[in-house]
Amino acid sequence: MSTQNLKTIVIAGGGTAGWMTAAALAKTLGRRYDIRLVESDEIGTIGVGEATIPMIQRFNAVLEIDENEFIRETQGTFKLGIEFVDWGAKGESYMHGFGRIGQDLGLLSFDKYWQKLSRQGRAAPLGAYTMSTSAAYAGRFMRPRPDMPNSPLKDITYAYQFDAGLYARYLRRYAERLGVQRIEGRITDVRLNGESGFVESVRLANEEHVPGDLFIDCSGFRGLLIEQTLEAGFEDWSHWLPCDRAVAVPSANAGAPSPFTRATARSAGWQWRIPLQHRTGNGHVYCSRYMSDDEACAVLLANLEGERLAEPRMLRFQAGVRRESWRRNVVAIGLSSGFMEPLESTSIHLIQTAIARLVEFLPDAGFDARDIAAYNRLARQEYEWIRDFLILHYKQNRRDDSPFWRDCAAMEIPASLRQRMDLYQAHGRILREGTELFTEVSWLQVMNGQGLVPQGHHPLVDQLSDAALFDYLEDVRKVIAQCVNVMPTQADYIARHCRAPAP
Repeated sequence: MSTQNLKTIVIAGGGTAGWMTAAALAKTLGRRYDIRLVESDEIGTIGVGEATIPMIQRFNAVLEIDENEFIRETQGTFKLGIEFVDWGAKGESYMHGFGRIGQDLGLLSFDKYWQKLSRQGRAAPLGAYTMSTSAAYAGRFMRPRPDMPNSPLKDITYAYQFDAGLYARYLRRYAERLGVQRIEGRITDVRLNGESGFVESVRLANEEHVPGDLFIDCSGFRGLLIEQTLEAGFEDWSHWLPCDRAVAVPSANAGAPSPFTRATARSAGWQWRIPLQHRTGNGHVYCSRYMSDDEACAVLLANLEGERLAEPRMLRFQAGVRRESWRRNVVAIGLSSGFMEPLESTSIHLIQTAIARLVEFLPDAGFDARDIAAYNRLARQEYEWIRDFLILHYKQNRRDDSPFWRDCAAMEIPASLRQRMDLYQAHGRILREGTELFTEVSWLQVMNGQGLVPQGHHPLVDQLSDAALFDYLEDVRKVIAQCVNVMPTQADYIARHCRAPAP
């Protein structure tokens, strides 16, 4: 076993995954490593993941990126949550808003009190007590005010909506300034070491060989290194997440961009709407067993809010996870490691956490099998937690208007998700597992929004009289509403701080 440090890191593939990896490694590892990224202008990227979740702020903070510059360069907008339309039942909608809900009281979180009055029909919708949801529906936005410690304005939690292609180009410029070498070329072959089975180099179409010590597979669904070469295997989760295709198209903005993403359920899947400064991203995710490509495209085009700006793009995918995200000296990051559909905007987050995990387990030339096993265990666990959260949206529906939704409601689900749903249905309790991505308030908003109602409430809530409980909730609701009223519109905020130049 060698303790010699690695010298050369080769990233196979560009796009969001490749350039996020290159930028982060260049920033955290410095110039002690020779970092090379191989990509071909001949090969397109998926480029439809334009919505994020709040943890991306940590990534930008590590890179010391100026947020206003980043927003301008990517034609970005701010995102306070995701609105779900027609998911629980047709005609219903709810927001999965970011950040805290209400104001905790004593030992119990706010939702425990809200659940009791909600069952009595005496509470406002959950979103009325949520700063991000209330501001999102009002079209308002501002960054948090840490100088106001006793106000909900200090707790504003947000993410971004941006052009993924512009984001990759922005990170490319960043990474190249830090010494990352971009090599133009299409990978045609992979050379393995005859004894160890490790990847020694990749060969390009022009016969050039690019050698390396550690290879990072950012080649997308193909999994050029991790799967086509090392055969790490893939676990299919399409029996739980049945959507396997998408059609995407940009459209002109219809009015000021909203500070939230929208997911609207359709008869065999759902449609996304992601408003940017210069356009709106749209897509229809669907299951090919219930709807043809032509039908899916027609549904999307019939439900655009603005003029279509390009021809629709068809995408095929399969929900699931790579059995080993790290095998030998190859680490898969991005779509090559697995795919969770974009319902909760987790794709870019999974890139981010894979990079952080790789830095934590950065190998030396010995590539210790214990490190690799731990990395793979943590990666799989993260995918499983997200998988269960996504399945919840499909399973807990009360629609009876199409075979797709009826079959989703009837499907068997993982035992881990069933336990969560049963626990919540009993007394509204939510158990967060370890370091999983989605917090208790995320699970609460989706369970409640999808129509899962607790049969009872926490016994300590009864220490407050119903009158005092009502006053407590009303005070929280009124404070939230007052705070939203003093916020500027997102359009005004962007115009003052980070308006992008006209494309």
